[in-house]
Amino acid sequence: MNLSYIHRMPRFTHPRLEDVPLDLALHALADSNRLAIVARLAAAAGLSCSNAAPCDAPVPKSTLSNHLKTLRAAGLIETTQSGREMINVLRRTEFDQRFPGLLDAILANNAV
Repeated sequence: MNLSYIHRMPRFTHPRLEDVPLDLALHALADSNRLAIVARLAAAAGLSCSNAAPCDAPVPKSTLSNHLKTLRAAGLIETTQSGREMINVLRRTEFDQRFPGLLDAILANNAV
């Protein structure tokens, strides 16, 4: 059995939220495309990479990948692999514990 494909599987780094500074979280939420991704994830249980992209502003795959990387680095999302798809989930509970009310305030005050 050839398992060489296992070494090509992406490994994502998810920071501990206590290590994420406020300015990094705010930077991740400052971009309208990333904010739209977060809003979509807040309304869903989990979305594949292609479904996480904002519908009204199609972005190239490389740009979407960069946005997701920025959101992961800020502790906002967790990405796991399910077969051939990457599933993104908002780390809402953990993020709200680290920055109480921040995500609610930003999502409530931004029409995305």
